[in-house]
Amino acid sequence: MKTRPFERLIPIEDAIGIVESKIKPIDRREKIPTDLAVYRILARDIEAHFDVPPFNRSAMDGYAVIAEDTFGAGQFDPKVLRIKGYVHAGEVTDVEIDRGECVEVATGARMPKNSDAVVVVESTEGEKDTVNIFEPVHPKENVSNAGGDIKEGEVILKDGELLDPGKIGVLASLGIGEIEVYEKPKIGILPTGDEVCPIGMPLKEGKVYDVNSHTVSALVRSNGGKANLYEIVGDRFEDAKRSIEKALENDIILLSGGSSVGERDILIDVINEIGEILFHGVQIKPGLPTLFGMIGDKPIFGMPGYPTSCLINAYVFLLPAMRKMARLPRKEYTRIKANISRRFVSTLGRTQFLTVKVQDGKAIPVFKESGAITSVSNSDGFIEIDYSVNLIEKGEEVLVNLWQ
Repeated sequence: MKTRPFERLIPIEDAIGIVESKIKPIDRREKIPTDLAVYRILARDIEAHFDVPPFNRSAMDGYAVIAEDTFGAGQFDPKVLRIKGYVHAGEVTDVEIDRGECVEVATGARMPKNSDAVVVVESTEGEKDTVNIFEPVHPKENVSNAGGDIKEGEVILKDGELLDPGKIGVLASLGIGEIEVYEKPKIGILPTGDEVCPIGMPLKEGKVYDVNSHTVSALVRSNGGKANLYEIVGDRFEDAKRSIEKALENDIILLSGGSSVGERDILIDVINEIGEILFHGVQIKPGLPTLFGMIGDKPIFGMPGYPTSCLINAYVFLLPAMRKMARLPRKEYTRIKANISRRFVSTLGRTQFLTVKVQDGKAIPVFKESGAITSVSNSDGFIEIDYSVNLIEKGEEVLVNLWQ
């Protein structure tokens, strides 16, 4: 078998910098129902066209009063007010009170005219037409004032904000049922290799199921992207070229397999013909044969075919690129300290991502080999080992980046 050695391996920091320089935030916008907009990026400022709440309302069940009528009230010397009526939440009424009068109100009910406070029901004792007030209230006590939450004309949400559940509530409070957001970036995922078989099909001798399409698409969908899966690409130049050109309808293209230096690893030739390779070969383990290039204005990744290498490299390179394109904040890993459970020898000159399980304060290496997907599925996170380190002694403290 003929092989073509890597011309040059670049440090991971340089590779990440090259990818970062080629990724631009997406500008396309779409309108979607507000209920579907959670964790999407708002594409315009939102200005309030009315106050929220739109009227003064009771914050408690009790009696709407003129606060001054309650001054001096006590447990043994209550103030007595005449009950003029009752207002339910949502009820429209023109009832108003004068000095010495009150109206029984429910939580959320519109405040009667002239009232300026609410005495909670626990501080009262009602009679047939009167109520005893045992505690004084000050003006505005237990009242939600019009515009107390949002004022008319206020820019309450801004272009580029991430719509979390609380912000969805803001939109709902303004009666906005449809909202403009930035589109999700489309990621075209193409598995390659004559040995790869689609899931759901009988597995013939010498074949393996396509793992990478499904792990990468799960990563894409859980981080603000839209995954488009394509048919498996065979190890033939024209087939690969045709498939890649079709996938240019996406914002980013990711291929798994075919990026190494074997005789059948033809992605380098295809991309060189229709685009430009910006790097091929990174000082990283697993994932040394990772490549990145541009076809016109479309970024294209070539990931190793082995499942663990492909998924870890997708976390390292694709994930930050896609989140930037989606206008999402960078993923911040939760980091915890642990002591490594055994002596581990790394590869000098290559940054290594070692998957580990965390148990009883220990980081237990679970990496088997690049072809074993359980190297990731059995792990809680990973340790990033610097290229200058080749040995971690048992019990040494390490920093674990948790997947979740």
